Amino acid sequence: MAGVVAGRRAKFAMLALWVVVAAVVGPLALKLTEVQQNDNLGALPGGAEASRAAARAEAAFPGPDALVAVAVYARDTGLTEADRARVAADRATFARYAVDGIVPPELPSDDGRALLLSFPLAGTDEAQSTAVGEIRQRLGDGGPDGLRTALTGSAGAEDDLFDAFGGMDSTLLFATIGAVALLLLVTYRSPVLWLIPLLTAGLASQVASAVVYLLAEYGGLTVDFQSQNILTVLVLGVGVDYALLIVARYREELRRHEDRHEAMALALRRSFPAMCASAATVGAGLLCLLAAELPSTRGLGPVGAVGIAATLVAMSTLLPAVLVLFGRWVFWPFVPRYTAGLAGHDVAEDHRGWARVARFVGRRPRTTWIGSTLALGVLVLGIGNLSIGLPGDEFFTREVGSVTGQRMVEAHWPAGQLAPAEIVAGAGSAGQVAQVARGVDGIAEVGPAERSADGRWVRIPAVLVDDPGTEGAKESVDRLRTALRAVPGADALVGGETAYQLDTDRVTARDDRVVMPLILLVVFLVLVVLLRALVAPLLLMASVVLSYVAALGAAGLILDALGHPRLWVALPLQTFLFLVALGVDYTIFLMTRAREEVAVLGHRRGVLHALTVTGGVITSAGVVLATTFAALSVMPLVPSVQTGVIVAVGVLIDTFLVRSLLIPALALSVGPATWWPGRLSRRAAPPAAPTPVDPVPAAVVSR
Repeated sequence: MAGVVAGRRAKFAMLALWVVVAAVVGPLALKLTEVQQNDNLGALPGGAEASRAAARAEAAFPGPDALVAVAVYARDTGLTEADRARVAADRATFARYAVDGIVPPELPSDDGRALLLSFPLAGTDEAQSTAVGEIRQRLGDGGPDGLRTALTGSAGAEDDLFDAFGGMDSTLLFATIGAVALLLLVTYRSPVLWLIPLLTAGLASQVASAVVYLLAEYGGLTVDFQSQNILTVLVLGVGVDYALLIVARYREELRRHEDRHEAMALALRRSFPAMCASAATVGAGLLCLLAAELPSTRGLGPVGAVGIAATLVAMSTLLPAVLVLFGRWVFWPFVPRYTAGLAGHDVAEDHRGWARVARFVGRRPRTTWIGSTLALGVLVLGIGNLSIGLPGDEFFTREVGSVTGQRMVEAHWPAGQLAPAEIVAGAGSAGQVAQVARGVDGIAEVGPAERSADGRWVRIPAVLVDDPGTEGAKESVDRLRTALRAVPGADALVGGETAYQLDTDRVTARDDRVVMPLILLVVFLVLVVLLRALVAPLLLMASVVLSYVAALGAAGLILDALGHPRLWVALPLQTFLFLVALGVDYTIFLMTRAREEVAVLGHRRGVLHALTVTGGVITSAGVVLATTFAALSVMPLVPSVQTGVIVAVGVLIDTFLVRSLLIPALALSVGPATWWPGRLSRRAAPPAAPTPVDPVPAAVVSR
């Protein structure tokens, strides 16, 4: 494959093929936003009781598929007659937006300081969206001085979400490209070379988006805005990482070979196994998310896997062809010139800084890995700043109208009364169900039963004593469910806001227990196949788990300072996947090179030589990937910011501490047994070298 991609004539065919691909995928990639299903972010699996209760209620009590607008009015000193007159006028105005032209009477608060109007919106989605804008404008125009107003409910929340993400796709893309371009300029110190990896990664992103669109449109794949944003970041970050690996090897070979086609063929042949292993690790880890039950988590797996596959294909075919086509001048002003006597040159001599790091690790391996482990342990302490469970009013990074309205509602009405648990049970047992519910600890009040049109079901509200978002309220719902299961023939289901949160906690806990070990197992098996050993993969897996916990601790300090320490429930699993798969990525680059060098130089010299020659490129790759994920912080959603911070911090820890110090030091301390039971564990070491990093024989570098 390397010979074909870098061939004298084949490179033109490869470029022509990619021109055709770009023309085909461009229009399809633009349609990806059309198939987003953002309700998936908050959805539960169909088997959860809250989901079954909602489905039964929707079937038994059909109503229009409408957004609900909740207009809130409040005055801290108490409502005036002018305030009440304004509410009455708004009620009459809002009637033209409401289903059947009816807005129910305003609901006053017990403290006399607030009123609210709640009504479903009529018309198509477009008509409802227009109505929300006009309602907001009405609430903000010319009210009595001192009267505070806000729009909340599902209508306000959806409108805020739409406004928050207006133009955010392009903002994220430009932020990511700008940061990566700057890093590539610093890395390559060339005004031209940085463009080629970036444009290739951009085309890979287009291919991935087009394939995901087709799978979503015709294959039932679920895509939301979060998975689409992560797809963009993942493809650009990983793509540039692969480019750094290929370009570094290509630069080496250009100094040894006069023919650039031959140089690229050798560079690609040596880079591709590490790239392929990296893609297999990350892709297989992402596909493990298919075992999750939470839809937002499960949908991310195939989306990310498609992105990784597209990246591998583009970087191993298009990038080499373009580099060979343009020739050596793309490296200007630091052009790698062919030198006839350079065949035996050891590239370690070009990495003096990393040679010093290798010498340090080689002299004190035990001290190095113990110190690195202690440093990671100190970072773990910051994990106490984090907690699981992101309240709905903290989902946005800035104050939005629907959150303001929700807080106004919570300030003037009992929280349990506004978000009661909803019991849906057989009509024949309505009386017994209500009686049992009244006797459950934590239930303050049971409302009257509403019978369905067909007479089969009843809907009964149960007001909770505690705030709906508290653990006490969740425990009350759990007790209510247990008690109602004992009612014969009731077939009762309990739904509502608190039941939804309770089921989300349980589904997430189940996903963590099942998917996290599965990811570790899959990544371990990939490493075993790649390194043909058992001990080395075990060391790598232990290091990435410790690195993940340390990353959470370090991110805990940052997120606490930013005011976002409460994590979205699905985040620990998703960040675990990225940090395990991507963290192993860099050790794969190191250990595949180490395995190659150990076969010739022996264990000690081979490990240190691999650390020396891969240090610069892997560090650059880690910084690039961390920067791309950090770009998620420009998004207006707290989960996106949390993802960006945790993954960026974790990648930097893996790059500078785990891969540079911990893994090499552990490999030296364990010795050749690192490669057990492979043949390298039984290979006799060559005579000791005078320094930890020796020049490599000419036969090695030219093979």
